[in-house]
Amino acid sequence: MTTVLIADDQPMQRLGFRMLLESQDDMTVLGEASNGTEAIRQVDRHHPDVVLMDIRMPGLDGIEATRRIVATGARTRILIVTTFDLDEYAYEGLRAGASGFLVKDAQPEELLAGIRAVASGDAVVAPSLTRRLLDAYIHHLPQSAAPATAPPQEDPRLSTLTEREREILTVVGQGWTNTEIAERLHLAESTVKTHIGRILAKTGARDRVQAVILAYDTALVTPA
Repeated sequence: MTTVLIADDQPMQRLGFRMLLESQDDMTVLGEASNGTEAIRQVDRHHPDVVLMDIRMPGLDGIEATRRIVATGARTRILIVTTFDLDEYAYEGLRAGASGFLVKDAQPEELLAGIRAVASGDAVVAPSLTRRLLDAYIHHLPQSAAPATAPPQEDPRLSTLTEREREILTVVGQGWTNTEIAERLHLAESTVKTHIGRILAKTGARDRVQAVILAYDTALVTPA
């Protein structure tokens, strides 16, 4: 059973999410929050598997709430649910530690699949879409939020990676799927998954989305 917390300042939106989720045999809603502060409190109380996190909420917004929840080391995964498909705040949400994002007008089955993916440790945003997303946002972010310009080898998060792991992190950042990595680098797909697992463990990245952001931050990948 996947447990979910709904954080959104719109009561009707929360009701719609609740009705959808509770129609599923494998999901249950543990609570609701109308702002970021309340979301943090509810996560601490209920320890849900997934939080559906709105970005724009009164008081503490969803980005800062995500950052604080992730900082606690909680096992809870954050799924950003935003109104706009080209919203610069979604990028900041991913940087704050969210495991992915969806647009509120997504089909119900897409939302349900996204929750299940996040709960299982996967990223919601497909690798190819992640690359396009980051390329689009990076040009509109303030300079302070742009990726680091220092050479990759100077970043301590990369210091423990083997050359093969660094190569795979680079192509993950470029949007390659596991199948594409296996085919182009002449590896078994199971080997690719093992490498990615080791990359996540060594760098502290929570999931594939965070690995892509790491590739940008360390300049292994630069905007197209």
